[in-house]
Amino acid sequence: MVLNLSSKLISSRSLIKWRDFPLYELSSYFLMFASVPMLAYGIKPYNSEIIRIIVFTIITLYSGFFAALFWNDITDFDVDEIAHPNRLLPSRKIGVRNLFFIALIFSAINFIFALLISIWCLILVCISALFVAVHNKYLKRRVKFPAYSEIFSPLQWTVVTIFGFLAIWTALSQSSDIFVSIQFFGNISTDRKAIITMVLLLIFTYFSDKSHDIAEGIHDAEADKKHGIRTYATSFSLKFAVKISLLMFVISGAFGIFLYIQSILSPFFIILFLLLFFYSLSHPLKLLKCNKKDLKEQGLVVGRKLYDYYLFTFNLIFIDLLIQILFKF
Repeated sequence: MVLNLSSKLISSRSLIKWRDFPLYELSSYFLMFASVPMLAYGIKPYNSEIIRIIVFTIITLYSGFFAALFWNDITDFDVDEIAHPNRLLPSRKIGVRNLFFIALIFSAINFIFALLISIWCLILVCISALFVAVHNKYLKRRVKFPAYSEIFSPLQWTVVTIFGFLAIWTALSQSSDIFVSIQFFGNISTDRKAIITMVLLLIFTYFSDKSHDIAEGIHDAEADKKHGIRTYATSFSLKFAVKISLLMFVISGAFGIFLYIQSILSPFFIILFLLLFFYSLSHPLKLLKCNKKDLKEQGLVVGRKLYDYYLFTFNLIFIDLLIQILFKF
């Protein structure tokens, strides 16, 4: 019965229709999730072990991505009825019970493949899952701190960076100047330069995702305000949210440059990154000049462009590292 239900849901293409993901986005996640362990590993010869870690990282993060979004759809059903009526639950294309079942499957895959990398990776995804559950179900509706939701929601994406580095640090034996060994949990081996690289990528991730989140929050402001969700748009004003989104975007660009300076990324990355940054910058600047009547719809468009900037930056990291590896070995 369970298999029949799962087959029926997948054959009905529910996942594809769910949020109308463009093909380039779904494809880009593979490169994004592979890029972080590749950056953590460095420009070295590849063997079956590092390839296994990268593949398992992709499976873990991709399943976790879908699981988080499905749980979010379930907890934000009432918000989506106003802001996104075409999504699966508000449009009645699927029931809550069936979506709950699918979310459980993706969560199980997420936990299993994290464990296949290391216990440390499993601990990280468990902590992440707990945070997402508590944040989405309770905190973002009950905490009255201004803009709480958009301050803490981007933390979910920082897990991608932490997980990719942690997978390399815990699943591979390598020379390092920082070594931690805990019985039953295994070893963590890294160095100071790798930690700095991870921190810079973390900061870039936080601010770039936050800039897009705030822009899209302008579109969702009416529904968020009705249900007590504190965003910049609901806590202050739509125009203030536009300015904060632009500021977060500029900060992310600065840390993208710092990442290049500190890491093993080549001039190929920084040239294309700067082109991507200045192209993307034109969109929040247009939002500044937008009249209040058009802000909601334009916020959704700009949010999409800023998300593409965030996503494509990781794709550039992947392509840059791949080119370096192919030319060196």
